Amino acid sequence: MRKIKFVLAAVLVTVGVTAAAAFASTKASTVSLRTTNDGKALVAANWRTLYLFTADKGRESGCYGKCASVWPPLIAAHPTVGRGLRASMLGTTKRRDGKLQVTYGGHPLYYFAKDTNPGDTRGEGIVHFGGSWWLVSPTGTEITAKPY
Repeated sequence: MRKIKFVLAAVLVTVGVTAAAAFASTKASTVSLRTTNDGKALVAANWRTLYLFTADKGRESGCYGKCASVWPPLIAAHPTVGRGLRASMLGTTKRRDGKLQVTYGGHPLYYFAKDTNPGDTRGEGIVHFGGSWWLVSPTGTEITAKPY
């Protein structure tokens, strides 16, 4: 039984690392605006929805290790903005490993590993790893309610 638990844990860690690598970008990434079921929200160049984490301390990420395998950070040295967003609100923050995580409105941006298709918003409102995860509006604030 212990072997099965160990193998399952190893598989989950490997899947998380693979998901994080699949979402990550190391050069440039464009942050754009897209209409989702939860309103207009930020998406990355791959049309994957982006989230902010309420446990972050300002521009400093609070999501590392297991957290970052479920909520991979958007990594890019030279991010750009698409239509409908303000370039002055886009930036980066240095993570512990020295990589630059993209920020918008002062919030570090993340993907959700369970969002498998463009436009998915499965992470909206989840409380996980000591904080809440919200979609990011064009004004840089969290989207906490569905539009009517």
